[in-house]
Amino acid sequence: MSSVYSDPIHGTHPEPIDHFDRLPDSLLLLVFNMIGDVKALGRCCVVSRRFHALVPQVENVVVRVDCVISDDDYSPSSSFKSRAAGPFSTLFRLVFGGIVKPLQALGQFLGPERPSLNKALNTSSSSSLSVGLGGCEDGEMDQGGVTHHSPTQVLRNFNELRFLRIELPGGELGIDDGVLLKWRADFGSTLDSCVILGAASVFNNVHFQVPGHGNDGFCINNGSNVGNGDDNGSIPESFYTNGGLKLRVVWTISSLIAASARHYLLQSIIAEHKTLDSLVLTDADGQGVLCMNGEQLEELRVKPLSASSASKRTLVPALNMRLWYAPHLDLPDGVVLQGATLVAIRPSEQSASKKEVSDASWLSSAFEEPYGTAAKMLVKRRTYCLEMNSF
Repeated sequence: MSSVYSDPIHGTHPEPIDHFDRLPDSLLLLVFNMIGDVKALGRCCVVSRRFHALVPQVENVVVRVDCVISDDDYSPSSSFKSRAAGPFSTLFRLVFGGIVKPLQALGQFLGPERPSLNKALNTSSSSSLSVGLGGCEDGEMDQGGVTHHSPTQVLRNFNELRFLRIELPGGELGIDDGVLLKWRADFGSTLDSCVILGAASVFNNVHFQVPGHGNDGFCINNGSNVGNGDDNGSIPESFYTNGGLKLRVVWTISSLIAASARHYLLQSIIAEHKTLDSLVLTDADGQGVLCMNGEQLEELRVKPLSASSASKRTLVPALNMRLWYAPHLDLPDGVVLQGATLVAIRPSEQSASKKEVSDASWLSSAFEEPYGTAAKMLVKRRTYCLEMNSF
């Protein structure tokens, strides 16, 4: 029997039905998992007690960051709007901006008391991640009324988290306009693999004419011959003398440093969320992607990472590398890469039973199109080999 309520003017009427109450929890959780965004989920928390109880059961969460602040710039009274100046400023305080009063309840969702940001990360690092939530009562608040928490704090009450994606506002590596630099790194307790794709310039013009002389290169030992085209896939001698070598070395080392710094900052999140099956730390520019699957996440929990003595990042092990180069690469959709370079990296001690660094399917799947096609084209050319010591 439906309940009734009394209206002194119009008489007695049936009580209105809340159709959301008719939806099963499983369906609502499906919707919440499709939403994913942690800010939107915070807003869902304030809708009802039922939503507030269901949000912690969400398995898929996306954390988007609005700006980056180094620890040198951070203080409780400082503005949270400045961005870390250096490309590797001991990677990062991450700040969510623009979230105001509607998210007050997310502070309650996080709990009444939280430790300081550095303690929340459970590390002595001079850098950390932080999330700004407007109107929350705990944490440090800036002049704009935005309270800041570490991602560890924000994610703490997600009890069944399986898929986590964190997106930085931009890549760490400062590159000139028109230059292409993309990397993907997979980590366990240390680096498992890294793929780097770069080009001195990118054009959306199939009729672009490349100058007749080479303009870049990489100093390496000659490996297997996979010729392609009139140049037989070889790197011209001029590439070793006009700055191309230096440029490729900088790209490779810088990408590895950026990847290892990102990995270092994820320790506390990984330790606390043992249900995680996938973790991705990327950036809005699409410059770099750090990935960890369930097996790699468990490896880090069992075997703690080795930190670099020089900076707050994971130690990069001794490496074997393969490099492919093309002075000019025409991609099917009209994109032209000049000075295209692909570098595939694996630890020297890694078992040969794992996929080889020259496996084209592994390399091409690291990048979205049209750059996956670029990787497939490059691995058909001459292969060059090098080694790098741990750093």
